[in-house]
Amino acid sequence: MRFAFPFCSVAGRSLCAVAALVLLSPLSVVPLRAQTGQADQHAALSPGAKAEATKPDAAKPAATTGDAAGRQQPSVAAKALDKVKQVAKSASDIFHRVPCHQPTGVPNSTGSLPHVAAKLAAGKPVVIIAFGSSSTQGYGSSAPEFTYPNRLAAQLRRQYPSADISVLNRGKGGEDAPEMMKRLQTEVLDVHPDMVIWQVGTNAVLRNLDPTETARQVEDGVARIQADGADVVLVDPQYSPRVTERPESARGMVKLLGRIAALRHVGIFPRFEVMRDWHEKQAIPIDDFVTADGLHMNDWGYACFAQLLGDDIIRSVGAIKIGVNVPSDVRTYRPM
Repeated sequence: MRFAFPFCSVAGRSLCAVAALVLLSPLSVVPLRAQTGQADQHAALSPGAKAEATKPDAAKPAATTGDAAGRQQPSVAAKALDKVKQVAKSASDIFHRVPCHQPTGVPNSTGSLPHVAAKLAAGKPVVIIAFGSSSTQGYGSSAPEFTYPNRLAAQLRRQYPSADISVLNRGKGGEDAPEMMKRLQTEVLDVHPDMVIWQVGTNAVLRNLDPTETARQVEDGVARIQADGADVVLVDPQYSPRVTERPESARGMVKLLGRIAALRHVGIFPRFEVMRDWHEKQAIPIDDFVTADGLHMNDWGYACFAQLLGDDIIRSVGAIKIGVNVPSDVRTYRPM
């Protein structure tokens, strides 16, 4: 990204650049090396929005030179800094519009994550892979930094500012277990992650895939990830109109993934029940956390999802620090 400083003299350009970069840095998750999936994951932006994003600002006067530029430089720099602060505040205040409250009565959670928790507690590098389909890739978010893997990365960085944490986005839209299993080795196992968050099952519901075959593939994938030494958290389908219009298939997939989690003693994030709680118990309109396509989560939905996951990881680290190592097959829900 290039920044133009039309009011900066040659001698003052460095100051403007430094000021902009310093304030932009909190918005980036680069120090955490959090990565996004495909470059076209935000193709949902309207052509008008894209054009607006690239349109030159006709209101800006032409660059000047000499003493006039020097006199105007502080004013323009101050305006630029204020603009950056406003953007940062907007991003951090997303829950001020719709608070992200803990769900009630949700029986399962990510439980204990002993491997990643121990490494974080010991100050060792941690690699987390977010594996899944378009919900992981971030379809429906307004910018890459608002996908759930990047939100999670930012939260963990705030909690552990000196830790070396990587959250890698391995989401690919339209896929489910059959396609994911084909890339499990190269995109997950070959990286030797400390934790894998596997979001799966939504497209199996939408595509009417055989539940028995889906169960076999997911169980096999979980076993392979565990054999590689990583903690595993499964993420079940989202509660959204496109999914709930197939109620029998949706309920069946939620139960199927829950059984696999219990069988393999891994965690599960009950996304379906959490999102249903948002709507039915917290009275949050569907449109406040699902996009207009009736399927994908929006910025708020991804943010609350990431916060729940992040809080659970942080609690697991705290338990390790005080010597409480909850067995991984105990998945009592821990509220935010």
